[in-house]
Amino acid sequence: MKTLRLLLFLPGLGALAWGAVLFAEYAFPLRPDVFGTFAWLVGGPLSHDLLVAPLVGAVGLALSEFLPERWRTPVKTGAALTGVLALLAVPLLWRPFGGASNPGLHDADTGTGLLVTLGVVWLGVLVAALIPHKEGHA
Repeated sequence: MKTLRLLLFLPGLGALAWGAVLFAEYAFPLRPDVFGTFAWLVGGPLSHDLLVAPLVGAVGLALSEFLPERWRTPVKTGAALTGVLALLAVPLLWRPFGGASNPGLHDADTGTGLLVTLGVVWLGVLVAALIPHKEGHA
């Protein structure tokens, strides 16, 4: 088992090192846009850990108390996906309109795309909760 862990750890460590090299090539010499990039790289995990994860966890805990058994897992999954999708959409929803164009990204209607995606997620939650499941399956 230790050998397998090491075999999984080493490529991950190599990818982390390569990412650090690429970021250093991008970041130096320092420019104003580097600070915005750094804020984005740090802000995403912080906003997840301080806002999204506790909120989704609290909603999941509350729903576990009130929902019937067959609805619990699909609804908690839907809540987790909703939190992640909202977090991913924030930079594009928050951006100033009329800013720099990046064809295929900034010209998209992010709000509508997020709402459609969340609709599909919650439709999947509904379908998963309504499909009968056999008890004791592996």
